[in-house]
Amino acid sequence: MYKRPFPPIRTATTMLALFALCASALVAQSDDVPRRHDGRPDLSGTYDRATLTPLTRPRAYGDKLYMSEEEAKALADEEAALLAISNAQSAADREAPAAGGAAPAGAPDSERESLGAGNVGGYNAFWIDRGSEANVVDGKFRTSIIHDPENGQQPRMTPKGFRKIADNFSSFTTPNDGTAWWLDGNAPGPFDGPEDLALAERCLLGFSAGPPLLPGLYNNYTRIVQTDTHVMIMAEMVHDVRVIRLDAEHDPEDVRKWLGDAVGHFDGDTLVVETKNFRDVSGTYGADENLHLTERFSLVDGGNMRYNFTVTDPTIWTAPWSGEYVWAASDKKAYEYACHEGNYAMDNILKGARLLENERRKANAASTDDD
Repeated sequence: MYKRPFPPIRTATTMLALFALCASALVAQSDDVPRRHDGRPDLSGTYDRATLTPLTRPRAYGDKLYMSEEEAKALADEEAALLAISNAQSAADREAPAAGGAAPAGAPDSERESLGAGNVGGYNAFWIDRGSEANVVDGKFRTSIIHDPENGQQPRMTPKGFRKIADNFSSFTTPNDGTAWWLDGNAPGPFDGPEDLALAERCLLGFSAGPPLLPGLYNNYTRIVQTDTHVMIMAEMVHDVRVIRLDAEHDPEDVRKWLGDAVGHFDGDTLVVETKNFRDVSGTYGADENLHLTERFSLVDGGNMRYNFTVTDPTIWTAPWSGEYVWAASDKKAYEYACHEGNYAMDNILKGARLLENERRKANAASTDDD
C-alpha cells in the first residue's frame, strides 16, 4: 500500500494550529490562579482592603494617576508619624481639654483652642487600621482609587444629589446648644426617632462597606466564599453580607434591598457583578434608588484581588464614575463586627433628646405660672 511520506501543507498547518491551541490551553490551566472543579477561578479567601490611597485624588496631583516612589514613601512616613503621636503615652499631669473638646494630637499650642471645639479626642489610635502605604496597581502607586474621571474626583452632583447628601448627614450637622430648641417650632424634631438618624448611626450601612467596597479607618477585611451557584462577600465592617447569584436573573424592580440585588457572571477569569434595585438610600453616600453598580473581581499576582467598579446614578451624579484598587490576600480572619449589639450611642442620642425636651417643657411651664 502506498503511504504518503509527509502530510500535505494544509494538514500540517492544521496540526500546528491545533498544537498551539492545546499548548495555550495548558498554559492557561497551569497559571498561578487557583481554580475550581469547573475551571473557574476560585476567589474564595480573605482580603485586606486597607490602603492610604484615598477615594478621591488630592488636588495637588491634578490628573496624575500615579505617584512617585518618593511621594509614596513620604505618605507612608507621615501616617507612621501620626500613629506614633496618637499612641504616645499621655502625661498624667496634663490640663483639662479646651471647652468643647480636645484639640487634635500634636497641634501647636497657639492653635489648640481654635482647633479644639467639637473634637472629643481619643485615648490612642488602637482602632485605626487604614493601611501603611499607597495602593499598588500594575506595579505603580495610585494617587486615588477613582480613575475615571481623569481628575480622580467624583463628577458634579445634580441638585437632587446635593440635597440627598445634606439629608443623609443632617443628624451630624444638627445644631446642639444643650436645649430642645426644636420644641419652639411646629416641625418634627431632629431626634424624634431612630429613622431621623443617619444609616451609620443606626448600624445599618456605611463606614465604607458599600457597595462599592471602599477602604475605611478600620475593619477592612473582606471574606469571599464561592460555590457553583453563588458568591458570598462579607465585609468585616458592620458585617454586611452580599449573596451574589451566578448566571441568574434580577429580581423584579419593586423588590428593593439595602445592598441591592446582585447578579454575577464570569467573563473569562473575571467575575462581573451587576447590582441594582437599591433602596432610596444605600451605602454609596448620596445615591438613590436609581443606583446601578458594576463590579469586576479578578485575581492577580500573589493571590491578591483586583477590584474595579463603576457607579452610575443619573439622578445624583452628572456622569458615571469608576474606581480601582488591589486588595491584599491575607491569612487573617474577619471577625464579627457587633455594631447593633454595641450601639449604645443611638439609644443615648434619643434618650438625651427626651431629657432636653422634659427640661424645656418644665421651664416653659414654670414661665407660664410666673406670668
